[in-house]
Amino acid sequence: MTEADRKTAESPYFLHLPEGAGSPLFLDSPHSATRYPADFRPAAGLPLNLLRQAEDTFVDELYADAPAKGIALLCANFPRSYLDANRGIEEIDQALLDAPWPGPQQETSKTRLGKGLVWRVLDTGEPIYDRKLSVAEVQARIERCYLPYYAQLQKLAERAQAAHGSAWHINCHSMPSEAAQYATEHPGLQHPDFVVGDRDGTTCDTRFTDRVEGVLKEMGYDVWRNHPYKGVEIVRVVGQPQAGRHSLQLEINRKLYMDEAGLAHNAGFSRLKANLNALLDDLDRFVRSVR
Repeated sequence: MTEADRKTAESPYFLHLPEGAGSPLFLDSPHSATRYPADFRPAAGLPLNLLRQAEDTFVDELYADAPAKGIALLCANFPRSYLDANRGIEEIDQALLDAPWPGPQQETSKTRLGKGLVWRVLDTGEPIYDRKLSVAEVQARIERCYLPYYAQLQKLAERAQAAHGSAWHINCHSMPSEAAQYATEHPGLQHPDFVVGDRDGTTCDTRFTDRVEGVLKEMGYDVWRNHPYKGVEIVRVVGQPQAGRHSLQLEINRKLYMDEAGLAHNAGFSRLKANLNALLDDLDRFVRSVR
């Protein structure tokens, strides 16, 4: 498929290419999709608004101005509760399946919570399914959604590096104001405004992490680093600083821009979006100058 084909309703992602000369910086939003595939088939009676609590709702809108700044924006078009693009391909929850998984498996803190590559429960513990999934179902989701998404991430990194000598990436997320019981290993934690994650300095030049954290703090935000979110699979795969590819995860507290229960913009949305645009302008200048 061409990149234009990837902008249709049935494609696994939307790719918003930069206008004009491209930046070394690019973004992705793996959890902001609101289209629920027909083959999902969650438990009968499970409310859609409960499923939607898993979304990074409106994150794609917060960064929608990035392409006009020369910054590519990749957004998944499959919901997080259907397949979580920020998990490793081997993070298979065997308890969800009706037969043994035929490939490699990795047990992690997330699979133990029921939040592996394909989620078994929501953040609040409700089972997503009233059935076991077949191996073929999960394999189809990987082929249709996961692999194309990662292939496009790699393509964007390669394009930036070929044009500029290095690639700089922000993996864009949101977090609830309070950690839910099955969301992290820190249930009940009151989250700060932002968390920057670089897997303890292993996925990007620490000057990049310092810059993001510093700009946000100058704007008056409370920013934590690598706690409780260090960055997971996407920054691990994209971030290869020894090879000139740098990747950072950025979590935004949803209370800054939305009604978390009603899934609607709040009065802070416009201000936050303006500040994120200013952050992108600063980071674009930074990555073009860093040596």
